[in-house]
Amino acid sequence: QDAEVVRTRDPQRLAQCDVVVDVGGEYDPERHRYDHHQRSFTQSMRSLRPDKPWTTKLSSAGLVYCHFGSQILAGLLGQPEDGPVVTALYDKLYENFVEEIDAIDNGIAQAEGEPRYALTTTLSARVGHLNPRWNDPDQDTEVG
Repeated sequence: QDAEVVRTRDPQRLAQCDVVVDVGGEYDPERHRYDHHQRSFTQSMRSLRPDKPWTTKLSSAGLVYCHFGSQILAGLLGQPEDGPVVTALYDKLYENFVEEIDAIDNGIAQAEGEPRYALTTTLSARVGHLNPRWNDPDQDTEVG
């Protein structure tokens, strides 16, 4: 609730953060580091939670969901974290929302061969429109 959100890739600033997501080049849940960009990263929901069937490589969003999704849902619903309501909702949200983010962020095609239609309004695309263009000389993400 009182967290300060910092957008940076500066390793010295990242070292001072309590939680680091999608940058920093390390996945270490005990230190709350949730990046998926290192070559050695191959985690999926199934590899981290063997009771789950999904094998799509996780993005940082998927990592955070994997580690905290049940806890957050339980708190919002006032239900036990391991109860049937939270478990069912956790699975449905992953399968119908978060897995798409994981796949798109990791460049996994939705279908083999030519796509049958264009995806232009995905959550990932909308977030991407908020970022500076890769060749924009002003890379300040805080400019409104």
